[in-house]
Amino acid sequence: MAKTRAEKMEETRIKLIAAGRKAFAEKGFASASMDELTAGAGLTRGALYHNFGDKRGLMAAVVDQIDTEMATEAQKAGQAAGGGWQGLMAEGAAYIKLALQPEVQRIVLLDGPAVLGDPSQWPSQNRCLQATIVTLGKLAAKDAIKPVDIEAIARLLNGAALNSALWVAASDDPHTTFGKAVTAFECLASGVLKTPQKD
Repeated sequence: MAKTRAEKMEETRIKLIAAGRKAFAEKGFASASMDELTAGAGLTRGALYHNFGDKRGLMAAVVDQIDTEMATEAQKAGQAAGGGWQGLMAEGAAYIKLALQPEVQRIVLLDGPAVLGDPSQWPSQNRCLQATIVTLGKLAAKDAIKPVDIEAIARLLNGAALNSALWVAASDDPHTTFGKAVTAFECLASGVLKTPQKD
């Protein structure tokens, strides 16, 4: 059965994102040429322009894909920890830990902000924020956290996790920095709880 125009367009987008992801991880945004990107996908420059506008548009799509995968991994860690406050802390730690992966470091945490600007404005970060607001809302309903504005807490917690990941990615010793970052993140976050949790 012949593919529809929409199916062909989606297939082209998937190929370009995969080629962009590979090139940006290996060479970085600045060194990845448009011709290499399109040739790697077996497509033309016109296909890239049509689907993403330019190389920056492709970068935005790649960052969104990886950052969404990071959020999914973090949410899985939160569910494995049983949800609630422990789940929220596990999500934060898992998100920060992903900064140890070379692809994440290069594309999302180093090149991403340089090319796309403030990460807190990315669509994928907004989805993370909304998920954190939901979790904090449930904790507030159980009277487990202090009576502080939920969105404010969510923004600060997500900002702390994101900035920790940025710090790990830019560090000369990412593994040591990761340990410091997670400990500090959990210490700061615990101030939100009405009754601090015992170790």
